[in-house]
Formats: sequence, C-alpha cells, structure tokens
Amino acid sequence: MLNKKQITILTVALLYFLWVFFFVGLRPDHVSLIAIILIAYFAHPVTKKLVSAFFIFIVYWMIYDSMRVIPNYLFNDVHILEPYLLEKSLFGISYNNQILTPNEYFNANPTTFLDVLSGAFYINWVPIPLMFATYLFFKNKFLLLQFFSAFLVVNLIGFVIYYLYPAAPPWYYAKYGNELLFNTPGSCAGLAKFDSFFSINLFHGLYEKNANVFAAMPSLHSAYPIVVLIYALKQKIRLGIGIFALFLAGIWFAAVYTSHHYIIDLIAGGICAFLGVYLFDKIILKMPKINKWLLNYSKQL
Repeated sequence: MLNKKQITILTVALLYFLWVFFFVGLRPDHVSLIAIILIAYFAHPVTKKLVSAFFIFIVYWMIYDSMRVIPNYLFNDVHILEPYLLEKSLFGISYNNQILTPNEYFNANPTTFLDVLSGAFYINWVPIPLMFATYLFFKNKFLLLQFFSAFLVVNLIGFVIYYLYPAAPPWYYAKYGNELLFNTPGSCAGLAKFDSFFSINLFHGLYEKNANVFAAMPSLHSAYPIVVLIYALKQKIRLGIGIFALFLAGIWFAAVYTSHHYIIDLIAGGICAFLGVYLFDKIILKMPKINKWLLNYSKQL
C-alpha cells in the first residue's frame, strides 16, 4: 500500500503532466524529468531524500518553463533598441572609426579559444549550482534549504522584471534590428561556434526550448554564480570559493562574448542576486514559522 507522501508525489506528478500536456506543450524533457523524479523517489531512501531536498529547485524549473504559457510581451512593450543604445553609451568600444557594443566588438574579433572557453563556462550555469547543492546535501542540509530558497527568491524577482520590462538580447538586435517579431525562436547565438567546433548539437538543442527570447533583462545566468558564491562563503569552502569565483567571472564574460546578454543585463542580474539573498536572509528567514519549518524539514532529510 502506498503511504500518504507517495500518493501526494504521484498526484503532483500527474497534475504536472496534465498541465504541460494541455497548456505548456509536452516535450521529451518533461517526460524525462517526471520519470527521473519518480524513479529517484521510489528507488532508494537516499535518492528519495535527494528529491525531497531538491523540490524547491524543481518548483523553480516548473515556474520558469510554464512562463511560455503567458509570454511577457503580452503585458508590456518589448524593448529592443533602448538596451542596445544604453549599452553603447555606457560601455561602447571605439573600433574602426565607429562605436560598438562589447558584443559587437567580440563578434568582430572572435577567437576559437574564447569560443570553446565561453561554451565550457556557459554549459555549467545549472550543473555547478546543482553540484554545490549536492555537496550541501551531505554537509549542511539546513544551509542547502536556505540556498535553494534564496535561489527561488532571486528567480521570482527576475521573473517579475521580465514582465515589467521585456527586453531583447544582443543577438536579437544583431539579427532582426529594431523589428519586433513575436514567437521568435530561441537562438544559441555565439554558442553555435562551440557546437561547430565539437560537431555537436548541444546548445542548438537547448536554446530551441527557450521559453521566451524577450527575457534578457535581468540576466539570471549571471545571478546564479553570485548566489552560489555567497553560500559557498557561508559554508566556508576554501577551495570551492576560488572555483566559484572563477565560474562567476567565466559566466559573465561568456554571456557578453556570445551575445546572449549586454553588460547592463549582467549588472541587473547581480542586483537581483544580492537583493534576493538579502530579502531571504534578513526578512524571510527571520520569520519564526519559516525558520522552524526549514530547520525541521532539514532534519528529516
């Protein structure tokens, strides 16, 4: 007989499957995600606890993926030219008697080494936070739940800004100019060079699933490494701090080099990261009921 918790997770899995089937659009990765979670939950006590510990991250992914149901460009005007001009005015580079954005400068001066290096950093924007979370699972479960909670708060702040200020990424302006084209497919932009170098379809496959191309401001890709670094400092991981600082620098450079973000997007993402962590640490975590729940839940893992 199934117990109450097992029935609950099966029910949630079924409801999520129906949600994506009827509204989001069912894809193979949805089926894979549901299958992996259910298998891990029922396979072994340790993997069951891992699923339970990572549920906040799973909630984040579900929210992000579901944003495609109601695109942000239906709520506010999409900003295409404005971020481009602001970037050029703040960080413009003089090159061949004209002022270029950093993205345009790198597009005009690419190197194979930076193509490969940028791709290597960018592909780890999710794996490294998840590896850090796995480390915390075995070392400090209470801090793990804090990390995931702050991570969710940072994303929710970013999602709100996406709807308040829909913005096109650099590659969009380079490809389409100031013309607004709804339902524009995602593009791996400069990351295509990484795929080409290794003769693979890694980034092409990933960015074809992009929920919304008009969500460049803020860059949450740049926010995640900051959140990881902050909680690595809290955990006092000496070796990890240097690695995560390098990861942060690499992600920020790659985002600009590959034309996925302007520098202003990165700055906005950094603000989101610090604001989200501050709100969680100083306000949300201070709430007695939330603090007690997280502490008790961590003891069950």
